[in-house]
Amino acid sequence: MKVLLVATVQSHICQFHRPLVAMLHEHGCEVHVAARNNLAEKNGLKLDFVEQVFDVPFQRSPFSPKNLGAYKQLKKIIDEGNYDVVHCNTPVGGVLGRLAARKARKRGTKVFYTAHGFHFYKGAPKKNWLIWYPVEKFMCRHTDKLITITQEDYDLASAKFPTQVERIHGVGANSAKYRKLSEAECAALRCELGYAADDKLLLCTGELLSNKNQITAIHAMKTLIEHQPKAKLLLAGNGPTLPELQAEVTALELQSCVEFLGYRTDLERYANIADVIVSCSYREGLPMNIVEGMLLGKPVVASYNRGHRELIVPEKTGYMVPPADSDAFAEKIAVLLNDGELAGRMGQAGYEKAQLYADTNVRQELQAVYEL
Repeated sequence: MKVLLVATVQSHICQFHRPLVAMLHEHGCEVHVAARNNLAEKNGLKLDFVEQVFDVPFQRSPFSPKNLGAYKQLKKIIDEGNYDVVHCNTPVGGVLGRLAARKARKRGTKVFYTAHGFHFYKGAPKKNWLIWYPVEKFMCRHTDKLITITQEDYDLASAKFPTQVERIHGVGANSAKYRKLSEAECAALRCELGYAADDKLLLCTGELLSNKNQITAIHAMKTLIEHQPKAKLLLAGNGPTLPELQAEVTALELQSCVEFLGYRTDLERYANIADVIVSCSYREGLPMNIVEGMLLGKPVVASYNRGHRELIVPEKTGYMVPPADSDAFAEKIAVLLNDGELAGRMGQAGYEKAQLYADTNVRQELQAVYEL
């Protein structure tokens, strides 16, 4: 079998589709990728685990005129590639990929689309429903299998869209990389990374964007350190709001307890030594940082949004609070830092739930989707 993976950017394939590629390779499949090369922006990422890569200049904005040229290039790749499956991802890659594969589909190529979180969902802005819902409903005419990664999306798509709908539990967190270390290993790793044994470490991972809302985590620290002076917030990621966040840290005089880690490819080290995983984002599909933290047995304090609702069982695996309520974040984080037994119980419950989202399970689900 010969498979083409399509996405807007190559980092998406690197970050989210290694389990899929590994499963396809195990069954003797040849895998190609068509996406824009943005790897220079992503320190350490390499797309070196597929047979061929096409640099297609997709733009994130669906209205960019440059996407016309990208569409023509992709159509040529698909028409000449003799692919058995064209598997599309991301909103722009998903639309242009399925349009470009129409001719090949008539010849027998199967076209899949993985929805990494619909833009339309319960509580989404009305304009999202007006724009993206009819687009997706129309695109299902050109889709053999629509793959959803949340129960909410699966239920909606099954009821409303005229295509075969599948459900998988995310893209498969790396269970070998995100494995729980022993207390001795964690103590040694804390020392190696420059943290004291009694530091209370909070890890917040994600691109530095307004949607990820790291500013709320910073504001929470101002309140938290009054009661937990050894608390430290580790912000992992890069992005356009970095100067704003750095300025706020300085203005609040939090330089000693907020650390910017930048873009990391070794986040499992920081997640293993963290006491609490924190996420303040306004919108999420199915956040890998939460799954990875849960795989390491960490309790979570996160904002109310549909992606977090999919993963977090309130009061059992962690807490959810309003995304802009820094005092609520500080309060719930303090509860976990002050009660190690409670934090341990929540972490264990999260670990058990996270097994569904681990690569070992998701690869089996993908194998069933591909009928291999």
